[in-house]
Amino acid sequence: MVATASNGFFADGPVVLPAGGPLYLQLKRWIEDAIHSGAVNPGDALPSERDLATKVDVSRVTVRKAVLQLVKDGVLVQRHGSGTFVAPLTQRVEQSLSQLTSFTEDMARRGMAVRAEWLDRGVYLPSPEETIVLGLTAGEQVARVSRLRLSGDTPLAIERASLSSFILPDPDRIADSLYKHLDQSGSRPVRAIQRIRAANLDDENAALLQVPVGSAGLHIERTSYLASGRVIEFTRSIYRGDTYDFVAELRLGDSPSSGSVRTQE
Repeated sequence: MVATASNGFFADGPVVLPAGGPLYLQLKRWIEDAIHSGAVNPGDALPSERDLATKVDVSRVTVRKAVLQLVKDGVLVQRHGSGTFVAPLTQRVEQSLSQLTSFTEDMARRGMAVRAEWLDRGVYLPSPEETIVLGLTAGEQVARVSRLRLSGDTPLAIERASLSSFILPDPDRIADSLYKHLDQSGSRPVRAIQRIRAANLDDENAALLQVPVGSAGLHIERTSYLASGRVIEFTRSIYRGDTYDFVAELRLGDSPSSGSVRTQE
């Protein structure tokens, strides 16, 4: 199918949709090809639904289905009152599982400026899971510290840490670093066990990470220990699946393996 566009890439000559499959998938592939070839750049606006339907000579329902699928795939983003745009490129972060390093240290090595937005800091009654993992006694409360991690304006991860209120009686006193705060009382962890699994992001987490609901994410659960062996921290984090690659070194046979984790800074 051939049509004529009116501005930018969409105005450059006839539009030829790739053959094969339903019409909305042909349109979807055409837009994807334009983005991948660099003809349309991150941040560029798409024509309105009506204009695109006219340009490509398809129905508005076809355009809507193609656009919604691209939004779901994270290729396009829709901004209420502004329109539909090509999603910005997201720099992937390669995270080693062979060293015990902090988020801030990892980003600094890559020349990436990072910051955190507080989501919650307070003392609460513990959940059954927190009581068991942290080994809390009857009547002991739990301090919860939740933050959104960002590089520039791009959200990377949500970190939700739980500690005994005896260790962290006043979470509001934390400045920019939980571990620096724990260092002052000699309570910084020295090792951790981390479990990683795939997860589809729900409404709350997707909104915080600025990705479509159902997008791929990584659920990371970490239990951190003092040198004495006591559990000091229990953290559950959600990472954007399009920003992180976790890498581990594997050794053959009885060779010492290296498989430690990233800590929260």
